[in-house]
Amino acid sequence: MIKFNGSVFMPSVLTLVGIPGLESVQCWIGIPFCVMYIIAMIGNSLILVIIKSEKSLHIPMYIFLAILAVTDIALSTCILPKMLGIFWFHMPQISFDACLLQMELIHSFQATESGILLAMALDRYVAICNPLRHATIFSPQLTTCLGAGALLRAFILVSPSILLIKCRLKYFRTTIISHSYCEHMAIVKLAAQDIRINKICGLLVAFAILGFDIVFITFSYVRIFITVFQLPQKEARFKAFNTCIAHICVFLQFYLLAFFSFFTHRFGAHIPPYVHILLSDLYLLVPPFLNPIVYGVKTKQIRDQVLKMLFSKKH
Repeated sequence: MIKFNGSVFMPSVLTLVGIPGLESVQCWIGIPFCVMYIIAMIGNSLILVIIKSEKSLHIPMYIFLAILAVTDIALSTCILPKMLGIFWFHMPQISFDACLLQMELIHSFQATESGILLAMALDRYVAICNPLRHATIFSPQLTTCLGAGALLRAFILVSPSILLIKCRLKYFRTTIISHSYCEHMAIVKLAAQDIRINKICGLLVAFAILGFDIVFITFSYVRIFITVFQLPQKEARFKAFNTCIAHICVFLQFYLLAFFSFFTHRFGAHIPPYVHILLSDLYLLVPPFLNPIVYGVKTKQIRDQVLKMLFSKKH
């Protein structure tokens, strides 16, 4: 590690603090985080098994749900093992390149999840507002393209932010990251150079992904609500609305946590650092934990298959 005028030149190793201000209780915080991770892994794996084994669920809505489950498993696995290593085993060091890789994967899987939520909203929009053409519009080819497109878009848009850190930032004031995982702004703020381009790039990527997705998701559900409330029969309205309720719950918890985390991190100067970090951690951990629970409770087909599996095992 080479030092120059008090700054570190291209550090090979960085140190993750964990949750600044709560170091003494991190070992206890790790317990609910670990429980959430285990539930997320079991719940999302169960959804994948059910969708794969039940041929009646091989339709766009459940294919997107399967992609969401895979994304949730990958996102949780990118963050939790290292985080628990910091909390429980006092292993805060991470190589610079591994940190950039973790950052790339975390932000890409977040963006993929947002893209899949958009695809699910569009699927529900067509299914309710134009049901006769749903099978024609949401063909297997379009479903595949939307799933692959969400993943490719995420990695393509996130990669420039990572490359800017790797290629532009050579001098760092410190190698200690006041965070529990490698987050873009947490790394950028360590630099002893002008970081305006990095900040602008990060904001543009965030608004290009989340901003675009949330506008079209909101538009889709507004159109769905208008169509549902125009249905003449109360039972038909309830049935149509019930097919969307799980998606709406997942959409709200994902984007509300995203905006709380985003704005407190950038504009909450008077909020204690541990609040920033806990919100960021929850933003990554809560969706993978809650998604299978929400879909398991609110989606009849998934719920019936879970009950069928449990009932058959008892006999």
